Amino acid sequence: MLSELRITGLGVILDAVIEPAAGFTAVTGETGAGKTMVVTALGLAGGGRADVARVRTGAERAVVESRWEVPPGPAGEPILGAVAAAGGSVDDDGSVICVRTVSAEGRSRAHVGGRSVPLSVLTEITEPLLAVHGQSEAISLLRPAAQRDVLDAFAGAGVPLERYRSLRTQWQSCVADLADRTHRARERAEREQVLRMGLAEIDTLGPRPGEDVALVATVRRLENTDAVRSAAQGALSALSFSMEAGQDAPNVSALLAEARRDLAGSGDPDLTRWDTTLAEAAAAVNEVGSELSAYLDGLDADPAALETALTRQSALRALGRRFGADADAILAWADDARRELERLDSSEGTIAALRAEAERLAGEVTTAAKVLSRKRMVAAKKLGAAATAELEHLAMGRARIRVAVTAREAGSADPADLLVVDGTRLHAGPDGIDHVEVLLTAHQGAPELPLQRGASGGELSRVMLALEVVLAGADTVGTLVFDEVDAGVGGRAATEIGRRLAALAATHQVIVVTHLAQVAAFADAHFVVDAGDDGSVGSSSVSRVQDDRRVAELARMLGGTDTDSAIAHAADLLTAASH
Repeated sequence: MLSELRITGLGVILDAVIEPAAGFTAVTGETGAGKTMVVTALGLAGGGRADVARVRTGAERAVVESRWEVPPGPAGEPILGAVAAAGGSVDDDGSVICVRTVSAEGRSRAHVGGRSVPLSVLTEITEPLLAVHGQSEAISLLRPAAQRDVLDAFAGAGVPLERYRSLRTQWQSCVADLADRTHRARERAEREQVLRMGLAEIDTLGPRPGEDVALVATVRRLENTDAVRSAAQGALSALSFSMEAGQDAPNVSALLAEARRDLAGSGDPDLTRWDTTLAEAAAAVNEVGSELSAYLDGLDADPAALETALTRQSALRALGRRFGADADAILAWADDARRELERLDSSEGTIAALRAEAERLAGEVTTAAKVLSRKRMVAAKKLGAAATAELEHLAMGRARIRVAVTAREAGSADPADLLVVDGTRLHAGPDGIDHVEVLLTAHQGAPELPLQRGASGGELSRVMLALEVVLAGADTVGTLVFDEVDAGVGGRAATEIGRRLAALAATHQVIVVTHLAQVAAFADAHFVVDAGDDGSVGSSSVSRVQDDRRVAELARMLGGTDTDSAIAHAADLLTAASH
């Protein structure tokens, strides 16, 4: 909900702060005092169109700062996620501050959580929080998509809608795959040939993981066989008696054996205790000697072996230039190529199987779409009847509301979304096969028209109120703003409007700009906008009125006087509204 609204330099408002109640807040004031600017400010806060003419004369900019308490749990997660994605931060109390600035030159800027963001981000964050219903403001329920969403929420169509979307995604993927295999057969065949030729070359050579690294070491060893043999032989001679005849020079093994004999013959415990250490050293020397002997025995000086290794290395490098930097990359390419070949299969059997799968999925999508449509149609009748009943209490007793659910016929431009349902070619969009529209008959004999064409500004606000009351349990928007919802009504109808706004405030935060005392009397919080002598509205000119001050404001709204009878009438209104 909206916990604070600060307005600076907007219209007649120089500087004002409003802290609306969690339930029903009324904003009143003399004509021209600036109360409608509160609605304009809320429209800007919600990402509405900026009108430079609204910037106060002489001011550099108009600034609207709104503080939002984000709903807890899953409902608030998308909002907090959008704030975080934009780089903004949440205040310590969990609220989010949004700022909209409109300069006198017409530049519009938005900030969320202390970070400058595109206007689209501000709209994304505030759209699930705020809906403004006014004569000159963007009204969310006028959009067909919003009307469909509201009907789905009223109908509880979440589960069938998700099933339809899931099946549609599978169906479209299958259809796209089939079209690709069918219409791009030549390209796919050429690609398939390239992949098979590459795999044939790789399979013929048969590279092994890490083979190129091992070949480098092998070639280096074979190219330096003589030097390597000399080094190994020299080390072996130094460690043990030479294997060559006629050489009996002392070596490490012999010297260690001699040292052990000398120490053992001394009979001194301080010397003989070193025998174990010398024995371990002798064992290590013998082990190294054995390894060197085995190495020398396996050392291949055959020039043919070097030639074979060099040839293999060259072949691997040639493959690497085409398929990967090393043996591992070549093998990875081969794995990817085999998987791609499976997808490229355009054989008659594969095409037939895909066609059968597409037909099966189309049948399931059709069934899911029809289930969704039936649910919508049943709910549409109930919603229309309930909204029409509400209009009887809002001085529109002759008006009728009907929620029309009609099938969307497919056009020539959307073959991918074409679905045949009961012999009719329909457009299967992501939200179903239905077009949902709220229609209004203003009075008996009048044509049935879409809301934006069939209602005047004041009537439109009352239609919105009727729908909001009916949809209170389904509408997830937290803050609802109404401007001139009571235009052209009075007496008992005005009281009924106030009562319905109060009922709506039980589940939503409701902010209403009104000129009727019968409506304002039902509010939980009452703010008065009072322009100064120069026509400006300063920080002290927007105030919350309570007790006697509120009674006096209601009396002014009733007749513009502060007589005892007007005061008594205003007090009676408050008493009646509280019961």
